[in-house]
Amino acid sequence: MNRRVGMEVSLAVAEAVKMADTDAIAAYPITPQTHIVERLSEFAAEGELHAAYIPVESEHSAISVCAGTSASGARTFTATSSQGLALMHEILYIIASMRLPVVMAVVNRALSAPINIWSDLSDVMSQRDTGWIVLFAESGQEAFDLTLQAFRAAEDPRVLLPVMVNVDGFSLSHVIESIELPELEAVRDFLPTYSPRISLDPDRPVSIGAFAPPEVYTNIKYQQDRALRESRQVLEEVWEQFGRRFGRRHRAVECHRIEDAETVLMTMGSVCSTASVAVDRMRREGKRVGLLKVKLWRPFPAGDLMKAIRFADNVVVVDRALSFGSQGGPLALEVKSASYSLARRPRFVEYIAGIGGLDLRVEDFQDMVEGAYREEIRENPPFSMVGVTE
Repeated sequence: MNRRVGMEVSLAVAEAVKMADTDAIAAYPITPQTHIVERLSEFAAEGELHAAYIPVESEHSAISVCAGTSASGARTFTATSSQGLALMHEILYIIASMRLPVVMAVVNRALSAPINIWSDLSDVMSQRDTGWIVLFAESGQEAFDLTLQAFRAAEDPRVLLPVMVNVDGFSLSHVIESIELPELEAVRDFLPTYSPRISLDPDRPVSIGAFAPPEVYTNIKYQQDRALRESRQVLEEVWEQFGRRFGRRHRAVECHRIEDAETVLMTMGSVCSTASVAVDRMRREGKRVGLLKVKLWRPFPAGDLMKAIRFADNVVVVDRALSFGSQGGPLALEVKSASYSLARRPRFVEYIAGIGGLDLRVEDFQDMVEGAYREEIRENPPFSMVGVTE
């Protein structure tokens, strides 16, 4: 029988890693991720998790250890934030290219400088082209669920790609929420023991990731991109199976009151909950507003998003990362590019909001939606920044 427990979200992620019977954990502390690997160290020390727990001297070393343990056939996990994720950058490409199914929790935090420990999405958006599957949690329950699902999807022989599960720092990671914990037997049935098809073995030495001339490299990259795109089918299967087993169905894009919406709000992460309240309030005022919560970032769910906005007059995109010198934030750029497939394109109004952990209130989302009616299309820059006081 499932248990419902009040638990800090970071500890819920650690609980999921334990229930997944993870074999190897590479750990280096960085705020606000540290609670995850601290709790996992306790599990390992107390014998609740029989895993190789490997403390290292940097995040670069942590992700390098993950490459080695995963290549050796171990179910592998790590976690990081902000500058730590940036320090991993070089190895993230290697893990994805060598098709190693590492799972990593990214507790999102703004990148320096200046030093900032609060949450935005600048850390993960700077890694968006490294070839990983990228998921976003809105709640503690989603953070727990997505961690289990990440192992199942990553290790599927049709996928064999690493997965990042993103959890907003402090505003989600350090909040105590009601988490439904499934029975361990049910988890083991959903997520069986990892059985790699190929792994490093001293008795049968092989090379992986070795030198490739241009014509070979091109074909490998084509295969890698195709695998990432086709992982969407496997993710759908995993979500369907998880829903049947545990009663919670996850989706790439979650729609809230968009059926007749003339204005659609779009954002990612834990702020989706605040945006939902704003949409409900505006609906009570007679405004036809809906919300799209983007939960899957890579592979990008263009079809789902275009289907949802095809009848909208306005799309208000709220990015929590700034793509310096570009024509918008990362989410807005992707959505606008995909929208050229539509017979009738909506009007896009773009905001950069909540960066550096700046609080986003219900009223802020209401103001941004109102901006869709009063603002002209901005050209230079094509977005407004919420919270600028100059």
